[in-house]
This record gives sequence, C-alpha cells and structure tokens, in this order.
Amino acid sequence: MSAVTTAFEKSAAEGRAALVGYLPAGFPSVDGAIAAAMAMAESGCDVLEIGLPYSDPLMDGPVIQEATHRALAAGTRVTDVLRTVEAVAGTGVPLLVMTYWNPVDHYGVASFAADLAAAGGAGLITPDLPPEEAAAWLSAADEHGLDRVFLVAPSSSDERIERITGACRGFVYAASLMGTTGARDAVGSAAAGLVSRVRAVTRLPVAVGLGVRDGGQAAEVAGFADGVIVGSAFVQRLLAAPDAPAGLAAVRELAAELAAGVRAAAPAQG
Repeated sequence: MSAVTTAFEKSAAEGRAALVGYLPAGFPSVDGAIAAAMAMAESGCDVLEIGLPYSDPLMDGPVIQEATHRALAAGTRVTDVLRTVEAVAGTGVPLLVMTYWNPVDHYGVASFAADLAAAGGAGLITPDLPPEEAAAWLSAADEHGLDRVFLVAPSSSDERIERITGACRGFVYAASLMGTTGARDAVGSAAAGLVSRVRAVTRLPVAVGLGVRDGGQAAEVAGFADGVIVGSAFVQRLLAAPDAPAGLAAVRELAAELAAGVRAAAPAQG
C-alpha cells in the first residue's frame, strides 16, 4: 500500500478527511519553498503536492501562475524540484509532484521516475496527461512503486470516470469545477455529485481541489470527500507576505485553520 493511501486511511480512521496542501517548488525561493512545505506538514497537512514550475500552466489561475513565473525567472529547474522533495520527505508526510507532462517527457520518463523515487517522492499528479497516453509513465510508476493521480471533472462522462480511476493509484483528484485553479467564495456546486460518481466505480479515496480558501470551505468539502486539496490560498499567503518569516507564519496559520476545518466536518460517507 502506498504512503499516500496510508495517509488517507489514517485520516479516515480518525473520522475526518485528509488535508492535501500544494506549493510550487522554487517559490519564494528553493529554500523558501522547502521551509514553507515543512511548515505546512508540521501544521496539519497530511499529504503535500510540490508543483513543478512550467512556462505554459494551462490549468493554473493567476495566483499560481505568478508564483511559478517567479520561480522560473529565478532559475528553478527539475533538479530543484527533486531537491525540494528530498528535503521535505524527512517530515514523514507523503509528497506528490504536481506537473504538466512536457517537463517529465523532456527529462525522460524512466529517469524521472527513478530520481523521484530516490528522492523519497510518492508519485505524480498529471493534470494534462490522459491515461490513454500514459503507458510509459504507468510502467515506470509500477517499476518504482510510485502513485499516479489523474484528474476527473464535472464534465467527465461515467465511462470516462471509470477509465481514469482505473489508471489511478493513491487517490483520485476531483476538480470541483471547470476552469483554472484559485481560491473562491464558494466551492463548486458540482463537487459533491462528482465525488458520488467517482465512488460508484472505485474504492480509492477521492480528494476535491480547486477553490478552497479557508477552514469553513474545508469543512464543507470534508463533509462529502475523502480529501481536501488547497493550493492557491497557500500561495496567496506567501505572495502577500512582506518577508520570509511573515510568509511562514501565514502558511502555518492557514494550515492550522484548514486542519481544524477538516476535523470539524461530519465524516464523509464512503
């Protein structure tokens, strides 16, 4: 059983959803991202996503785009992402790399899988890679014991959901709405229905992302999902901070608020 699945099962045993936090590597600096990710792990995140900065982030909203632009402008490379994973893996919190497929393909799928596993990473989340085109990644993931997380959306047909979830390992990423990432005033209304549709075809945990910004929304999503994914809200805290210590304090505060939120919700019905 993967470390990610174990983390979800531990959360479920405590009667709550898992909290999954996201930050891009290299922002506000490579060392700053490491410190922020560690702060998130120490303050309540059960699983972490480390973003691989990419020049054409079609799924990302303006907040994450700004952070990844700064990371790329500062010279962040794939090796820095792997160094971030290796440094944060010492917290014991499972780490997945969230990445568009082009950088992995360019690096070499087999080499990336081997280097990610060696760094202590748990797997990949690949928002723009359909399972039908993922043969090389599925093979490499199996060889190195890595999870492969694909995305489903409210627009996905039942047949499509079954095919995508069949290729997943670790958990299924359910996008709460159609559109780009970003904290919103309300969680997408289609999210609960999407989770139900996914649960009809898989026993894997289902985590909901896109839109959660505070403890109240985390509690809302935790009431129907196995995991709550938060990214833009963490990045926004770092963007708004006047200096590094203030950024770390803001990230810790948000992680604690979100962790309290997932614990305040009624247990999700699996």
